[in-house]
Amino acid sequence: MRKNKKTFIDEVIRVNHAGEFGAKRIYEGQIRFLKDTKHLELVKHMYKQELEHLDYFNREVVNRDVRPTALAPIWNGLGFALGAVTAIIGNKAAMACTVAVEEVIEEHYQEQIDKLACYPEEKELCSVIKKFQQEEVEHKNIGIENDALDAPAFAILTRCIKKASKCAIWLSKRF
Repeated sequence: MRKNKKTFIDEVIRVNHAGEFGAKRIYEGQIRFLKDTKHLELVKHMYKQELEHLDYFNREVVNRDVRPTALAPIWNGLGFALGAVTAIIGNKAAMACTVAVEEVIEEHYQEQIDKLACYPEEKELCSVIKKFQQEEVEHKNIGIENDALDAPAFAILTRCIKKASKCAIWLSKRF
């Protein structure tokens, strides 16, 4: 069954708003606990972009009268905890966290871009999501270039983070 346009667009705004909020909290946890100046500066760069993404979706929530996710308090705590724990494990784990999350978001945004093609009147929203997707890919590449693949238990760590991210997306679309 195909959703009506308003339901679909509301879902896009709600889940992206929740995701950018979660990303903000992950980076805040990493900023709080990372010790290495180089990695801290990389995370601050990505954090700044995530704040821009969140600001956009904050405006869209208001402008389009979209109900934000009811799960924000949970994403607030879990996002910060994920960032903090990976930073405490070390720089490589923090970068692995970025790689895992951004791979999921890259796919998630692509699914939205593909579906938004059905709505030419949503060209601006689609264009913004494409821009944000490119920045998320940049974040993933920063993680890879900064030894994410050498993180302790990389495969297990990233598999868990990806599953959690997909679960958060599914829940945030609905609640």
